[in-house]
Amino acid sequence: MKYKEIHTSGMLSAFVKYFWTYEHEQDDVEYTILPDACFDLVVDYEYNILQNIYLTGLWTEPIKLTVTKGTTLMAVRFKVLASEYLLKREIKTLLNGMTILPRAYWDIHLVRSFEFEKFVAELSILFTDTINQLSNLDNRKIKLTNLVYSENVISVKELSQQVGWSSRQINRYFNQQFGLSLKTLLNVVRCNATYPDIVAGRLYPDKAYTDQAHYIKEIKKYTANAPSQLQKNENDRFLQLSAIKSK
Repeated sequence: MKYKEIHTSGMLSAFVKYFWTYEHEQDDVEYTILPDACFDLVVDYEYNILQNIYLTGLWTEPIKLTVTKGTTLMAVRFKVLASEYLLKREIKTLLNGMTILPRAYWDIHLVRSFEFEKFVAELSILFTDTINQLSNLDNRKIKLTNLVYSENVISVKELSQQVGWSSRQINRYFNQQFGLSLKTLLNVVRCNATYPDIVAGRLYPDKAYTDQAHYIKEIKKYTANAPSQLQKNENDRFLQLSAIKSK
């Protein structure tokens, strides 16, 4: 597989985790996408011709998809805060699903499938300009997002105290904007953080899990597979795990 990531920095990193691209030149293949606490805007080309632009929601369960021969994907992996401030919409209706966006969305149709660096550069400028022009940016949400994605998993109560925002208000915002509670998102963040260790064959819990049984139960809850099954990754069917391995 041909896979590449370009990570963000500065203020943009509170909204965008990274940009990624994937090329598939072999026969059609079925992949399973695991929950990763982010949502994506994915541009789909087949033999260099733009097919569709997809916007996903957050996922709390594995999703299967088929990638056809000759496909090139270019995408933005967003952190949750981007839905409100960059896309200016809720994504709760896209929980465990996706929708098709207009082909001219953000002028993406002007970028060709082999121009990934141009895709990254132009959207980075657009996003940065949008952030700089925001007059209603809630610093509590910025702080909360940075803490959540730091992967130093703490409880909702601790986050509430650190951010100065009540747990009830946080959960109301999360359910209205993203379609899940903050606790659920933290669980998915914790699960996603285990993927590099699983790829490396380290199939035991870190401090985020109380014991081995808790670890296995939580991983199976969000991936539908035990850590040992994920580590085998038969036929490279878990796309994120294959991407980690290819780095």
